[in-house]
Amino acid sequence: MTVVRLPLDPASADRPRPKVLHSYRRHAPKKAPCPHCGHLGRRKDFHHRTVRSIAYRAILLVHVTTAEYRAHCACCTTFRTHLDGIAPKAHYANTVREAVLDRVLDDRMSLRQIQQALHRDFFLDLSDGFLYDCLAWKIRQVAGAAYRQWTLAHFSGTLCIDEIHLGAQTLLLATDPLGDFPVAFALVSANDQEHLGRFLWGLHAHGFRPRVVVTDGSSLYPALLAEVWPETEHQLCVFHVAQDLNDLVLDAVRRSRRELDRRGRRGRKRRRGRPKQGAKARRPRRRLRDQAHFVYRHRYLIVKRRDRLTAQEQKDLGKLLEMLPGLRVLRAFVDGMHQLFERGQSEATAWRRQAALQSQAAYAAVPELAKALRMLAAEKFAKMIAFLRSPLGCRVRTNNHVERMNRVLRLYEKNRYKWRTPRTKVRFVWLLVERRWGPRVRVWAAGGGVGSGQGARAVPRDNGDVRQPSGSEPIAA
Repeated sequence: MTVVRLPLDPASADRPRPKVLHSYRRHAPKKAPCPHCGHLGRRKDFHHRTVRSIAYRAILLVHVTTAEYRAHCACCTTFRTHLDGIAPKAHYANTVREAVLDRVLDDRMSLRQIQQALHRDFFLDLSDGFLYDCLAWKIRQVAGAAYRQWTLAHFSGTLCIDEIHLGAQTLLLATDPLGDFPVAFALVSANDQEHLGRFLWGLHAHGFRPRVVVTDGSSLYPALLAEVWPETEHQLCVFHVAQDLNDLVLDAVRRSRRELDRRGRRGRKRRRGRPKQGAKARRPRRRLRDQAHFVYRHRYLIVKRRDRLTAQEQKDLGKLLEMLPGLRVLRAFVDGMHQLFERGQSEATAWRRQAALQSQAAYAAVPELAKALRMLAAEKFAKMIAFLRSPLGCRVRTNNHVERMNRVLRLYEKNRYKWRTPRTKVRFVWLLVERRWGPRVRVWAAGGGVGSGQGARAVPRDNGDVRQPSGSEPIAA
């Protein structure tokens, strides 16, 4: 019989002693099948125990009755029956474990917050060891091989790859932006070509043959992608490209603003006291400093898209261009840059716009824009518009899908969850994947693995290995 501890808080008028509820569950027929071969065994003895479950603002005791059976086969000597939702030899029902996982994964609570919440709502006094055991219990239920086959069946042909640094390790992550699911991840000790190449070759060995791979501008990817998937299009993230170009434009704005501010600060400083007759000559310099401050506050208008400008912002932009006419060249360059990466254009149109941008002598005269034009050279620009060679409904220009998943992991790392060992990091990522996509995988597996995503080009691999993969190798999700 399990000993159940009642809350030690003394009862009072404001907080009365909680009620105790009793539930009885029994599974002890005269005959029961052997769990290994199915041969019926005869009942030998009864076993009684009590486990804790959850009921809001009450103590719920579940009294369990099972039986031990004498086996009539060579599998074993005796065996016992068990109840669904209550693990063998467990002191808590599975509902308690699920409540712990809900607060870790959904509510993003720390261990101390989980203990306080469960004690407040269900009068449960859980140890640190039990909370960690709940995570290990759930990770044992994750079907990594089934998830890998599910990703192969639903792979759309577009792959986003990125990395995130978690302490001393780096997590390499690959996602499918059209199918909206993670494809694979691997925790490595260093972000270099050796580990990244092992990750990509692992994806290749698992059967993934992407049409397009979207990455940021890191120098690690081009050579490895050409080696692993020679026929795959390499798409540079347009968001990162536009971010780098905007930084160069803002550098030019900063240089012009500082020149304007220096013009306003020329001459001797103003003396204390009442202004004299020569003060009127200094007022233009004061206006120049005010203009420089206005340019500083509204510098973002130079790089903001015109279709997203409000009425007030359009007026401020016009005033900005009147103060510094040299900014008109920067604004014209930004408008041309935005047209380069439109999703609905043809590839030939994009190349014509790129050639028109490169032929402008006014842009080459500005040092920052000259550097931006070198970034838009033909070799790199071909990778920036690789999305135009995909069907209209499958054009992925940015790496934002995998970036959003990285931000979720960063939130868990910094605000709610304290990363410890590499093994803990891998297991926690697996739990996040299981919580979001596990039900879809189980439904697909229960239906016999029928159904695949649009445009799937993945080649399934005959692999019966069902072991739990480690964090140092590419694993599905």
